[in-house]
Amino acid sequence: MTTSSRATLRTLLLAGCTALTGLTPLAMTAPAQAQSEAAATAQTETDRLNAWFEEIFMADLEFYPTSKTGLGIIDEDYGRWNDNSEAATRAAIARNRDRLVHMRVSFDFDALDPVGQMSWRLFEYQVERGAEAEPFRRYGYVFNQLFGPHTGLIAFMIGQHRIQNADHAEAYIQRLSTLDDALGQQIEEAEYRFENGIQAPAWVYERVLATVTGLQTGAPFDDGPDHPLWADFQRKLGALELDEATRDDLLARARTALLEDVGPAYARLQAMLEDHRDRSTTGDGVADLPDGEAFYNNLLAGFTTTDMTAQEIHELGLAEVERLQTEMRGVMAQVGFQGSLGDFFDYLREDPQFYYPNTDEGRADYMAEATAIIDAMRERLPEVFGTLPQAELEVRRVEPFRENGAGLAFYENATPDGSRPAVYYANLRDMASMPTYQMATLAYHEGIPGHHLQRSIQQEMDNLPRFRQFGSFTAYAEGWGLYAEYLPLEMGLYEDPYLNAGRIAMELWRACRLVVDSGLHAYGWTREEAITYLTENTPNAQADIVPAVERYVVYPGQATAYQVGKNHIIALREQAERELGSDFDLRGFHDRVLASGQIPLSMLTEEVEAWIAETRG
Repeated sequence: MTTSSRATLRTLLLAGCTALTGLTPLAMTAPAQAQSEAAATAQTETDRLNAWFEEIFMADLEFYPTSKTGLGIIDEDYGRWNDNSEAATRAAIARNRDRLVHMRVSFDFDALDPVGQMSWRLFEYQVERGAEAEPFRRYGYVFNQLFGPHTGLIAFMIGQHRIQNADHAEAYIQRLSTLDDALGQQIEEAEYRFENGIQAPAWVYERVLATVTGLQTGAPFDDGPDHPLWADFQRKLGALELDEATRDDLLARARTALLEDVGPAYARLQAMLEDHRDRSTTGDGVADLPDGEAFYNNLLAGFTTTDMTAQEIHELGLAEVERLQTEMRGVMAQVGFQGSLGDFFDYLREDPQFYYPNTDEGRADYMAEATAIIDAMRERLPEVFGTLPQAELEVRRVEPFRENGAGLAFYENATPDGSRPAVYYANLRDMASMPTYQMATLAYHEGIPGHHLQRSIQQEMDNLPRFRQFGSFTAYAEGWGLYAEYLPLEMGLYEDPYLNAGRIAMELWRACRLVVDSGLHAYGWTREEAITYLTENTPNAQADIVPAVERYVVYPGQATAYQVGKNHIIALREQAERELGSDFDLRGFHDRVLASGQIPLSMLTEEVEAWIAETRG
């Protein structure tokens, strides 16, 4: 997904309305009557606000056909791409600013119920944050080795464009035949940014070129194995019952679109990337960009939803690294390891007992075991959660065409109607990056009780407007994911000391991110210095460390949100335990943390403190 696409999804006003009705008793005391009338007024105003959110949600979907597809909506726009032109982006920004004014003058905040007030404040927060980020809107690297339209468009077609009949196949071909236009808009934006000083380091272009070159190979472009899009279309078409003439016609036209539209689009992209590689003069940190320090500070504020400075982020990271390395020494004593912490890290990196074979069989075994871990945790969820998700979850391997640039793992939401399950993607390109002692922790983070539980519950909350059902705040989401790695420790699921070492190692990794990310972008570190720091302070393999550092270079600030968010959730839980004592209920705490969907950390504090007060009462 491109940087602009991510911004589009964050600002989509996905709103919904659930009306709550009740019966009023015939006889009431005066205070009770007044209280009831006030409640009725609050609900009426919340209904009005939610209806407006629904209205603008539907209006926005008309601008974003791929968002419709992602939500499982198939209509006359099924064959279209989003308009990512600068004109369309400016129009979207203007719409949201006008909407904020409209909301403030058309609705009475004090007459809203608590859910409505939270929705108001979140909408206001998002628009105001967008205004603060406006000076840096055309920063960021459109094409990079981690994500971008070069892989995002293809992943979208394979993962989200369903073909259930011939019309859906026609829409697929339409998207293939206009992919050059969709990619062309992104190429133009990348050209603009480069000429205005937003240049990635030369090695980034080299990484992207390796992928883009590969996406111009395979049938029908040459005699090699089928191109991912060609293989996908044939597979999906093969599942339909069509007469031979119709099938042959669809295949022929899809092949033509690949050769005449998709291939030339990627050739044009390759030429631009080669030019940018040869002319780039940028270092590894964003401090080299125009007004780079202010850009980085804005990113930190957005990703962490706090006012932490780069220095505070860096110092927190150093303290957390020290704490977690002390925990790791405890594991060393538990297993009787003789040697230094560095020696133990080498042992975890190099001993074959901790790795599946780097073969197709090894990858299949990994996915089967990850699925079993998730299934076992699912049975334990009622012990610590009152609200449980309904959406299904699958474990899949990251597709080979994008595994070189992808991270270790990531999660993709299910469609609201259940037509497509949620997916935990594991990157199994190099099994040396996926040790078995970290397998459970990774599955807990991406699956349950991590992203799948949290995001599915959020998406299934009918009392939330849809922009909240699908909203995203990194510190909350990734903080919850990291908290979800810790929770199984209390549930007795890390009985094997090496599994606990895996948990500590993964949190240590997130703590080191605080140091490395701020080091790169605020302290002038080079890529090589960052690699050295991670090598010396974590047990991760070089096959993991190098792409991770390269991720932090092209995605500045994002990696800082994990530890900040997790620490905040832990602090709120400790506050609740301290203030409630024997009245503290872990299930109740979890349900309240999840009840509002993803929100800024300051608002999460308000929610938990309100829960504490309600529990006391």
